[in-house]
Amino acid sequence: MSESPRVTVIIPNWNTRRWLPGCLDGLRAQTYRPFETLLVDNGSTDGSLSFVRQNYPEVRIIALPENRGFAGGVHVGIRATQSEYVALLNVDTVPQPDWLSSLVAAMEASPPDVGALASRMLSLHDPSRIDDAGDILSWYGSARKRGMGEPAKRYDQQEEVFSICAGAALYRRSFLEKTGGFDEQFTSYLEDVDLGLRGRLLGYRYLFIPTAEVYHAGQGAGTPRPRYVYLMTRNRLALLTKNIPRSLLSKHWRTLLYGQLYFSLVYKHPLSSIAGIWAWVRSLPRLLRQRREIQKHKVISDAALDAMLSCELGEPPLREIIANKFRGIRP
Repeated sequence: MSESPRVTVIIPNWNTRRWLPGCLDGLRAQTYRPFETLLVDNGSTDGSLSFVRQNYPEVRIIALPENRGFAGGVHVGIRATQSEYVALLNVDTVPQPDWLSSLVAAMEASPPDVGALASRMLSLHDPSRIDDAGDILSWYGSARKRGMGEPAKRYDQQEEVFSICAGAALYRRSFLEKTGGFDEQFTSYLEDVDLGLRGRLLGYRYLFIPTAEVYHAGQGAGTPRPRYVYLMTRNRLALLTKNIPRSLLSKHWRTLLYGQLYFSLVYKHPLSSIAGIWAWVRSLPRLLRQRREIQKHKVISDAALDAMLSCELGEPPLREIIANKFRGIRP
């Protein structure tokens, strides 16, 4: 192409060759044209690159020598492109034909303070059910998928959401540049919620676009459970440290502390939780430097931010989990 397309679709990949046909065939079937597809490979050893080169020659590839995680891989892809819009797509997805056209049309109709758009992510195994319709962050520090497991027909209206899942999203490049993009230190998990929260502090908003449909398998990368617990624990604490103003930390400290205790117990990998906490402690000097910069540029009020976060844990209460545990061991 003589000119850079307005949209680049970036797909991070790490040993997920089995998901590539569904994802790339779905992109070939898109009604929106033209766009560039960029696969950023995090050092795969499963033949992913040779498979794509042989079967999808239209896909541009950046091959990294090691696994930099979702955030690191995506950042490499963003820096290697110049398109006005950047779409991110998980490899374990099947985008429906009007996915990209719906996102681009909605973005072009939106004011500049809409920094990114969320897709209607449906369960690959049961497309009548929602996988993700935007992300929610609570004062417990928990982030969850809006509508997960609910009937898809309940989510058929365009509306504002707190944040968006980067597994199928469209971003303005100007938004990514203003916010600094994904924090590569997160590696994987919660990097999209962290970015969404930083954008909120700068006055950006996000919309859910129900006509932008993607089928999503979930956990396609197959991260081992101990590694997942480590990353989630570390990143949750990092997100709160960087972004929550002092007045709101003081107001919600009991709820936040309960949330950290809750997840340390329910994860059932105490050593991984402890390792995540220790990694957070070691990174505090960097996080506090980031915090000072983020808070210096915050434009929304603390009251406005307070109202944006949910007061619901979104999980069974700890007393219920303990009660069920005891019921389970009774003869």
